[in-house]
Amino acid sequence: MDDSKIVELYWERSESAIIETTKKYSRYCHYISFNILHNNEDAEECVNDTYMRAWNAMPPQRPNYLSAFLGKITRNLSFDKYKKYNAEKRGLGQTELVLSELEDCIPTTSNVEQMTDEMILVKALNAFLVALPKTNRVVFVRRYWHLSAIKEIAKQYGMSESKVKSMLFRIRNELKEYLEKEGITL
Repeated sequence: MDDSKIVELYWERSESAIIETTKKYSRYCHYISFNILHNNEDAEECVNDTYMRAWNAMPPQRPNYLSAFLGKITRNLSFDKYKKYNAEKRGLGQTELVLSELEDCIPTTSNVEQMTDEMILVKALNAFLVALPKTNRVVFVRRYWHLSAIKEIAKQYGMSESKVKSMLFRIRNELKEYLEKEGITL
């Protein structure tokens, strides 16, 4: 079913909205959550909670991109659950590793909160990503949005793990320089 029709079902408060969302996005949401939590049961719980959050958010929200809307909810719920658990026990350290890789090029939460308009950061990140070559952009998003393992990215794109690591290192450095040029304090 088309995303706009699914969103319309939410606005009509039809329970079939959840059914259609599950059919189309359960694997996508589970993938995101599992890459953060590394636990199928917890990931499944976050996916189910995603549907409830989507139900409560629509209306009044009408997302333009349902996949991104659901992905963001799933990520936020998964990170909340992740914070409840010790990363070394449940996440195998992968989530903490991915987040630490970005520490040097993304402002800390307190700096972002101090900015009068956090949309400046969002706009800068989007502009940076759009300017990247497609492969670099996809690899960056797979690693830092979907939290995919280096090994998985390398296999999918026919690269060595060291090439993926080097690519991500260069992109993070470029991002840091770009944000500094845009006046975003790190």
